[in-house]
Amino acid sequence: METSRSDETRPADPWPGYFADHGHPEARRIGAGVEGVVYGLGAGRVAKVWTVRPPTELTRQVYADIAAHRLPFATPEILDVQEHQGIAVTYERELPGVPMRGDSAHEDYERELPARHKDTLLAVLRALASVPGTDAMRRLTVQGDDRPLWQGHDRFQDALAALVARAAARHGAALAARVPGFAAGVEHTLNALRSLPDAPVTVIHGDLVPPNIHVDTAGRPVAVLDFGFCTTAGDPAFEAAVTAAVCDMYGPHAQEHTAELTRLFAQELGYSPAALTTYQAVYALTTYDLFGLDDSDGHFRWCAGQLRRNRVFGLT
Repeated sequence: METSRSDETRPADPWPGYFADHGHPEARRIGAGVEGVVYGLGAGRVAKVWTVRPPTELTRQVYADIAAHRLPFATPEILDVQEHQGIAVTYERELPGVPMRGDSAHEDYERELPARHKDTLLAVLRALASVPGTDAMRRLTVQGDDRPLWQGHDRFQDALAALVARAAARHGAALAARVPGFAAGVEHTLNALRSLPDAPVTVIHGDLVPPNIHVDTAGRPVAVLDFGFCTTAGDPAFEAAVTAAVCDMYGPHAQEHTAELTRLFAQELGYSPAALTTYQAVYALTTYDLFGLDDSDGHFRWCAGQLRRNRVFGLT
């Protein structure tokens, strides 16, 4: 979220001028995400100014691997990569549609989720689960970690277990102060994770919040964007579990919506409820410290709440 400032104190955005100097006089800011700020350039092109780790040829290959499967919706395609004052800028094709809905941090969701939104989520999950995991996807590093997720592992569940252990060691004391039985809960989660059976290895987006799914006027998904936050190859049940949890993170009915979507995805997609619950604990344990380390940060507060309620974590 941007901090509100008066026109007199808000610093001028230098990037429209930069893009104008490079042949895009109509450049305008159109959005911002975890990884950077996006500018519309016209003629079906956008530019992304990366505020976190820059993209690599590996990112480009992952995008190409996904696009090669001709999904029923568009996905990102990097056309060129440049650098300006040490900041990476990618030029990409503009994706169609409008966000399925606003982020729950800024828009309260109604108690009953619209059927069209649930259908859209199911359609996206089914389509992504049809894309096999590739070597490039396995070589990606998820946000907050220091090595490729699959490095040294042959099973997704074992790779995740190692990630959980590293993440808990980073700043686990901050989370333990707000989550009773933290150390035991980590062990419960690791045991549950390692006991999960092998599963197909497919692409995982890892951040299917509603703004990252674009729809047409009929509500059909026409684009999925912002791969990279937790993008990897792995069990498609992980994607479903995370999607159920993050669809509505902050609204007044968030807990009800997570429970409803978890049941829906288990029933419609055939995933084990226990696996979904385990993966939800894993997500909270591996992303809790990415934006802040106390209750002033919404994501940290949300992760702590997820763990306090998670049946696998607490063995309740």
